Amino acid sequence: MTHDNADGALVEVEGLTIRHQREFLLERVTTRVARGSLHVVVGPNGGGKSTLLRAILGQAAFEGRIVLNWQNNGRIGYVPQTFPVDPTLPVTVEDFLALTRQRRPVCLGISSTVKTNIAGLLDRVGLAGLEKRPLAVLSGGELRRVLLAHALDPEPELLILDEPAGGLDEAASRGLERALTSMKRGTAATVVMVSHDFAQVRRLADRVTLLNRRVLAEGSADDVLGLAGAAGNVEEMPVR
Repeated sequence: MTHDNADGALVEVEGLTIRHQREFLLERVTTRVARGSLHVVVGPNGGGKSTLLRAILGQAAFEGRIVLNWQNNGRIGYVPQTFPVDPTLPVTVEDFLALTRQRRPVCLGISSTVKTNIAGLLDRVGLAGLEKRPLAVLSGGELRRVLLAHALDPEPELLILDEPAGGLDEAASRGLERALTSMKRGTAATVVMVSHDFAQVRRLADRVTLLNRRVLAEGSADDVLGLAGAAGNVEEMPVR
């Protein structure tokens, strides 16, 4: 999907509606994500945040309009909410990151060029030196950062993160936040992220959308999260 865009939006969502049987998952959602921004979507569980991401990724049928105004490479990087790892597979961090970066099977060896590339990616996300660590023994925070490294190569024009800090303790969440901050300094990627961590949203977000099947509010982190806080509990906010 391409479109000439004068207002600087990379992602344009207009009147987005998604139904499951008779239930609305999203209803007439309209929002824009500015190019180069870190745009965070917050809202209650079941409010349609992940459904919105799937629609942008082209993984959900919808009514309405989604336009991606590519100017660079048109690539999308994606970090899912969960990523199960089989503990019986003897796969290292380096093996995992090499799988899509060379044509020959990883079991036949990893090229020096790919090894250098992987070392650079791990350094970007604060995991330098973990190339030989088995994927199955990584902490939750380390695994999320490995997935972030995977999403950053090839360099995406749009990076989509579905609750990357979900389930992490404070130290791991801070490590991921440092990785995101470092990543944003080194890339022009536009980031759309779902998050429940309001403190982190205040530190990172350029713009915030409060979603509960419909857009309840949109603006700066302080304005939108202030509204959510005034309601007492974002999980209990009604649909307008």
